[in-house]
Amino acid sequence: MESQEEVEATRIQQQQPSSTYSLFITVMSKRRTWVCLFVLVYTILLSSSWNLLKSVLSWYKEQSQVATSSGWPALYASVLLGAVFGLLSMVAALAVAVPATLVIWITVVVLLAFFGKPRRALVIEGRKITREIIGFVFKILLKEGNFVAAVCAVLGYFALVRRNYEAD
Repeated sequence: MESQEEVEATRIQQQQPSSTYSLFITVMSKRRTWVCLFVLVYTILLSSSWNLLKSVLSWYKEQSQVATSSGWPALYASVLLGAVFGLLSMVAALAVAVPATLVIWITVVVLLAFFGKPRRALVIEGRKITREIIGFVFKILLKEGNFVAAVCAVLGYFALVRRNYEAD
């Protein structure tokens, strides 16, 4: 009888989450935690992009002093700057798009459930909807990121060339 009680106690103990897991879930369920993570990630992104921006501009300054007649360093620097700002805008758009996408996905799945879809069909439809939404969001992010990168590269090129001619 005791061995059966021990087995039952062990089974109940295994079903309960560990204290570390409970603490993790409690901390992550707070809105403040997500806001702090959001701010931390954007701080890291901005500081790394700022450092990259400074290094690209210092590289351009060195190259423009060596070869004054060529416009290639300005082109390279502007493409790098455009790529950095394009990626940064894609990350910013993704941070806004993920919660909105989740709300849309939940709304569609709940509406399908209200209209009497069986559970098995609901799971299949949910997977299809997830694939479609992720594909759609990815396409939009790429288009917007490429657009921002192109605009920043063109503006950066003209700003660097103008700066180079004013220095002469």
